[in-house]
Amino acid sequence: MGEEQQSSIDIETTQVSVVAKALKKKTGGLRKDIDFTVHVLENGETVSTRERVIKDVPAPAVNVPTAAEFFSPINPTKPNLAFLKDHFLHEGRLTEEQALFIVHEGTRILKTEPTLLDIAAPVTVCGDIHGQYFDLVKLFEVGGDPATTRYLFLGDYVDRGYYSIECVLYLWSVKIWYPNSVFLMRGNHECKHLTDYFTFKLECEHKYSERLYDACMESFCALPLGALMNKQFLCIHGGLSPELTTLDDFNKIDRFREPPTHGVMCDLLWADPIENFGQERNNEFYTHNSARGCSYYYSYNAACTFLEKNGLLSIIRAHEAQDAGFKMYATTKSTGFPALITIFSAPNYLDVYNNKAAILKYENNVLNIRQFNSTPHPYWLPNFMDVFTWSLPFVGEKITDMLIAILNICSKEELDDEKIMVVDEVFEQEARKQVIKNKILAVGRMARVFNVLREEKEKISELKGLMGTTSLPAGTLALGAEGIKAAINTFEQAKQADKDNEKLPPLNGGQMPEPAKPIFGSPVALVSELQDVDGYEAPSLANTGRIQRTPTLTKT
Repeated sequence: MGEEQQSSIDIETTQVSVVAKALKKKTGGLRKDIDFTVHVLENGETVSTRERVIKDVPAPAVNVPTAAEFFSPINPTKPNLAFLKDHFLHEGRLTEEQALFIVHEGTRILKTEPTLLDIAAPVTVCGDIHGQYFDLVKLFEVGGDPATTRYLFLGDYVDRGYYSIECVLYLWSVKIWYPNSVFLMRGNHECKHLTDYFTFKLECEHKYSERLYDACMESFCALPLGALMNKQFLCIHGGLSPELTTLDDFNKIDRFREPPTHGVMCDLLWADPIENFGQERNNEFYTHNSARGCSYYYSYNAACTFLEKNGLLSIIRAHEAQDAGFKMYATTKSTGFPALITIFSAPNYLDVYNNKAAILKYENNVLNIRQFNSTPHPYWLPNFMDVFTWSLPFVGEKITDMLIAILNICSKEELDDEKIMVVDEVFEQEARKQVIKNKILAVGRMARVFNVLREEKEKISELKGLMGTTSLPAGTLALGAEGIKAAINTFEQAKQADKDNEKLPPLNGGQMPEPAKPIFGSPVALVSELQDVDGYEAPSLANTGRIQRTPTLTKT
């Protein structure tokens, strides 16, 4: 062994001895001068590390309900509604068998119902819920106890919000208790294609299992597609179809399947009123719905023609977020009543829209619209991510910083200069130095990767949180989280930022359905557009078919 090699070994041995001595000084355990039971926040507030920092947010329920808790003491064959309501408010979960019991029993009831429900007044009509369980509880407070109130839900119980399975389990439980007074219809999100693209499938797998998800998909296929309310109103989720000319056409639909991308079933779930509804300058009844990527826009003329042919007063639908929670469209010539009403029951949709929610109560020939605001709810990281997965890029960035500090025995100038001259006399020493330098450069590259990952994770997670989807539309990430947040100041801006998620997701292979061809008809004379329901009383109407007397509209 040469003298230079021996000298190098001696130096390394000395360095190891120094490190060993330093470590021995640390063997006394935790530092006595630091109290690890307290932590000082950035704002100077001192908090206990042994308690919840946010004390006004209760800890999630961790107990698994027993059979005695799950089943009602009044009727042991049905779930305990009061217990479920409170249990879900505390983020509690059921056993898989308990959840499957609710879904299967609800499916059994739904399968016995017709595709077009026939519902008498009084009734409370509700729009989209979208996984906002805490707001669903508020809805029942505003609308009334389902034990004494007849309800009709127009669909879209799942996706976008992170409490979709709680909404399904609670609503299906209510349906089990009151099968003849609580009615559930299908929305466009109650299908495999959308729940796989958005959040419901992921939520089921995270909170329960794919087995429960499959049971929900079977149950969704049993949901009715429409309702005739008080022989006056057609209630649907989306809108009309050129293939739907009479109410009898509902009975021709095979609803027990995944919705197709065209045809009457697709239109009932996906169609929208045209933007200038009541102000059209042509005789197009139906035109391609570019905002959804499938189905149609239907015109005022199409709506009035359908209403007149079927002796109906108005169409009540959901499917579109509304700033006030509802929207009244142009009135018909024959009745002076709005041809179309949209109702939306998810307040502050996606925690971004800042919209009100509304429900429609029809009683004693009066249509009363009741609005309500959102309820605070616990926060979920996007896509149900746990805090450890979320924090990995941050931890990785810090670890690489420490590795660089440990390995950084070269000067910054040496590291920046990748062309180190190797002198023949000290070739071996310089080679060893080059190896260490390469390690430092590799760790440095790793640090930069973790830095990018951390920054991108912040952007992606914030964007997915805003969009309420598991995958982002193309080009969204380039704008960045701050860009998106800066753009969302009003309801219309939020709606514009979220418009890509209102479309039918790409099919297998990334393709979209062929655009629908326009369908023309004869125009109908327009009366007016109803701007506000306060103080509005529609004129009385002579007996024409189903319509006996035009209801009064009020808002509270």
